[in-house]
Amino acid sequence: MKKFMFILLSAFLFSGCAALNNAGNTYRKISMDEAVVMMKTETDYIILDVRTSEEFAQGHIPNAINIPNETIGTAEIPELPNKKQRILVYCRSGRRSKQAAEKLVALGYTDIVEFGGINDWTGETVSG
Repeated sequence: MKKFMFILLSAFLFSGCAALNNAGNTYRKISMDEAVVMMKTETDYIILDVRTSEEFAQGHIPNAINIPNETIGTAEIPELPNKKQRILVYCRSGRRSKQAAEKLVALGYTDIVEFGGINDWTGETVSG
């Protein structure tokens, strides 16, 4: 009986911690298809490519800006002055975009949407 009560209490405590984490700022993960629809139907957003500048130059989503994941830290980001603006984040495969999304949330950005990697992008890309 004591084991059952301990397990029940632990589950309650862990679910309470999860609820607290969800109540705070976090980023939203969406599919590539959802991102495409968002880009077509919404305005006033930034597309953020967090790959290296070399990768970005080889090809990126039109109108994207490049801030490499490795350069996002604890300092303010001049290219992203409005912390309430929607920022759509991507990289090559999705790993760095998740890391960058977490860092942006930690910096106080409140509308971060992570949509994976350009490997899954079927739309137009531009070089340069």
